[in-house]
Amino acid sequence: MPEDFPFTDDLRAAMAARLAAFERRPPEAGGLKRAAVAVAAVDDGRGRAAFVLTKRAPRMKRHAGQWALPGGRLDPGETPEEAALRELGEEVNLTIAPGAVLGRLDDYPTRSGYLIAPVVVWAGGGAGLAANPGEVAAIHRVPFPALFRPGSPEFVRIPESDRPVIRMPLAGSKIHAPTAAVLYQFREVALAGRATRVAHLEQPVFAWR
Repeated sequence: MPEDFPFTDDLRAAMAARLAAFERRPPEAGGLKRAAVAVAAVDDGRGRAAFVLTKRAPRMKRHAGQWALPGGRLDPGETPEEAALRELGEEVNLTIAPGAVLGRLDDYPTRSGYLIAPVVVWAGGGAGLAANPGEVAAIHRVPFPALFRPGSPEFVRIPESDRPVIRMPLAGSKIHAPTAAVLYQFREVALAGRATRVAHLEQPVFAWR
């Protein structure tokens, strides 16, 4: 596995093959609202593969100011893939054809009442990004190698739950679940080829609302 993850067709093919071989667990909605997020592979500007990470606008009604992958609730009749691509366009002005979807990871249930479907997409080289100021305060292109830093992810205990809270040091901050859980599984499945589960990993209390 190359340490610098050059943004090439070989990487795209390898990621697609690993996602196709991954046996997703059946979704268990249980009354949860359906949502989708996009793990969008882009060029970091120096020939390396990166993913799009955003910081939510400070005046959002829910989870204001938190780090997140582009995404949101499914519209009626919409598939997770359609929702993820739509949200990329609405949040960061990135238009991607349906054929750029590489696959999906396990759905992740959140404490705030959502079942998130992570959709992995290949945005291609030269992808321009522009923040929708009503939803996004900042956009970061985080190189794939950042997901493999020593000591990442971190697992911590909280008195409110018997499950470990996952967080990842990225973009000069601590990224928490659900985003951290999705990125950890993306690293394990799409980049390392390891069938790792994350639904049991906890979110910090501030994300429960």
